Amino acid sequence: MSDPLSKQATASEIASAVMSGKVKAAAVVEAALTRIETSEARVNAFTDVVADRARKRAGEIDAGLHRGPLAGVPFAVKNLFDIKGLPTRAGSKINCDGPKAPRDGSLIRKLEAAGAILVGGLNMGEYAYDFTGENAHYGPSRNPHDPTRMTGGSSGGSGAAVASGEVPLALGSDTNGSIRVPSSLCGLFGLKPTYGRLSRAGSFPFVDAFDHLGPLARSVADLALSFDTMQGWDPDDPVCTDRAEEPTSTELGQGIGGLRIVVAGDYFERGAESQALEAVATVAKALGASKTIVIPQAAAARSAAYIITAIEGSQLHLPRLRARPQDFDPDTRERFMAGALLPGAWYVKAQRFRRHYRAAVQKLFGEVDIILAPATPCTAPKIGQVMMKLGGVELPVRANLGLYTQPISFIGLPVVVAPLQRPGGLPIGVQIIANHYNEAAALRVARHLEKQGVASAPPA
Repeated sequence: MSDPLSKQATASEIASAVMSGKVKAAAVVEAALTRIETSEARVNAFTDVVADRARKRAGEIDAGLHRGPLAGVPFAVKNLFDIKGLPTRAGSKINCDGPKAPRDGSLIRKLEAAGAILVGGLNMGEYAYDFTGENAHYGPSRNPHDPTRMTGGSSGGSGAAVASGEVPLALGSDTNGSIRVPSSLCGLFGLKPTYGRLSRAGSFPFVDAFDHLGPLARSVADLALSFDTMQGWDPDDPVCTDRAEEPTSTELGQGIGGLRIVVAGDYFERGAESQALEAVATVAKALGASKTIVIPQAAAARSAAYIITAIEGSQLHLPRLRARPQDFDPDTRERFMAGALLPGAWYVKAQRFRRHYRAAVQKLFGEVDIILAPATPCTAPKIGQVMMKLGGVELPVRANLGLYTQPISFIGLPVVVAPLQRPGGLPIGVQIIANHYNEAAALRVARHLEKQGVASAPPA
């Protein structure tokens, strides 16, 4: 077991130490605040640190209040989550002039009810329209494995904070890949749950059709524990599923027996760099997965996801585009303005195709339980890098880091990213894709890989 005051400590280890009385929550929080203070010049993960609030909460836990399965665990959230008393930045300059949040977002409240302690808000791509982790207003979040490299986005600060060891647990959002891309580039375990599985209430939206919230952590046990804590219907989120809570932590030890695991071929092999393909091959071998399947029309799914994203996102931001165009990141502004010009008929066709694609993928899940695919086509590009070569073709970095994530979130499937550490190189992740509401199976597979030493997420 790691020292609960060290950056190596997982959330589960910290909670166990606090609950047993081996360490005070106050000491855990002070250690986290010290790490943040010393690391921020290097990684630029935080935009807001709520030190006084965290210390007060830790004191209450040490006094016997708010104790639970995450007692004393410091965590942070992407700054599109409402944090009481702060404006909800959503990575923007404009939102900082808005009202302060009257209360915390739903998932923050659930984690704190389980004893976790919020320490701050995290850097992100402006309005979540980003795969790089770069921000024109607050600077880029930097990859702790190499500060000249991208974290991936838009939950870049979440990736940097956990990978650097500032906190053991962070929350991000994933519309087209924004939990999975940072998890891959920063070498973390990440969970994008089933669409509607976790409440989005108290978070700034991007694309209602695709927005998910979920955790990033350095262990599978921490993913499962936080996911279990955050489950439950929320009437404040109209798409939140009214479904019984289904704990996953108790199933982690079941292994992979009985699970039909396959590798996604065709689209999910094209364009990937050797590191991504080798990672999938390594994971497949460890799991005994020798069969390859084709997810039909994955390229069309990605195109349709782009159309829905551009149109919904631009409509949300039209008032801001009209009133304060100069206060947007120019790259974000141009994408929103282009989306505003797309024909409405395209949106209707994309949503019709979405129904067709969902039915086709559901048919596949009648024959398999888990599909493996790359999380990103490459390891982390350089900060500021605009173009990259994939499959010998020069392509824009910003648009193509989500090459393999978009066709999956398009229909709301749950995914766990398993990170592979590459000695002498940068980490990269593999998507473990399950059928709707079967997060437990994806987490079981990730835990098996972790136990075998194939996947791991040590702090950089």
